[in-house]
Amino acid sequence: MESLISRCGVLASLLEVSAYPKPGNVHRLYDMPGTRYEHFLAGGVAIEPYLREAARRGFEASRGVRGWDELEIGRLIREAVEETLRWQRGGNVNLGILLLFTPISAAAGSILEADRVEAGRLRSALGRVLRRATPRDAVEVYEAIGRAMGPETLGEAEELSVLDEDSRRRILEEGWSLLEVFKLCSGYDSICYEWVTDFQLTFEVGYPTLRRRLEEVDMNDAIVETYLTLLAHRPDSLIRRKCGLGKALEVSDMARRVLEAGGLGTMEGRRLLEEMDEALRKSDGALNPGTTADLTASSIYIMLLEGWRP
Repeated sequence: MESLISRCGVLASLLEVSAYPKPGNVHRLYDMPGTRYEHFLAGGVAIEPYLREAARRGFEASRGVRGWDELEIGRLIREAVEETLRWQRGGNVNLGILLLFTPISAAAGSILEADRVEAGRLRSALGRVLRRATPRDAVEVYEAIGRAMGPETLGEAEELSVLDEDSRRRILEEGWSLLEVFKLCSGYDSICYEWVTDFQLTFEVGYPTLRRRLEEVDMNDAIVETYLTLLAHRPDSLIRRKCGLGKALEVSDMARRVLEAGGLGTMEGRRLLEEMDEALRKSDGALNPGTTADLTASSIYIMLLEGWRP
């Protein structure tokens, strides 16, 4: 059971990075300076044991073997980040994915039946996992973020900044849960927003878009259009941290124009997509919608857990 869940997670990671062209992202036809497509493949493989352990712990919590506050989500995320950095030399390739996939894996482990889960039940179970994450989980996630990301991509929080070493002490002494910490940044960071909304973007935007488009177009185009839909729906957090909200909104508007022109299903949509891709790549990674890629991956993960196969 745990292996099925973790393999779905690995496959979701590999399918997301392989879809092309996702404007501004690394994919099978495009590398960035210092970070290649192969680095993402290695990262996708490296996380499997940690997704499997999260699923096992979720199963045990559902059976009363351990408490829901003993899932150790934060430790699993930190260890998976460390393992990813040992498996490849391209830097941070999956922190956002781990912040999404680890609680999803625990939730799936708690409800998996007949080799699949139902999305509605999964979201309900996920909410329980998110609300029981502890202050220790929060400190572990801070450690993971510090190891995966540099100050230039973190941005500065008004309270409990990852860049402030005293934040870890305060979290433990004042009893800040991971969910409470993420509430502080949920207005401008989409991963934090997912945590405080029971993964609203994944379950209400990405997953239904992907499910619908898979009935109409091939797998690659469905994934790319899911990515564009998520990007049009919400400005990308990574771009916002690097370049400001104005630039992030401009990129979202570009995605919206591609979709309004028919997406990958029309010549005009494809032309605009290629123009968008070229424009974002001129930024040398500054206009890379990396958080949107993570949300696309979590949407694929839900589809795979429901039983869909490529």
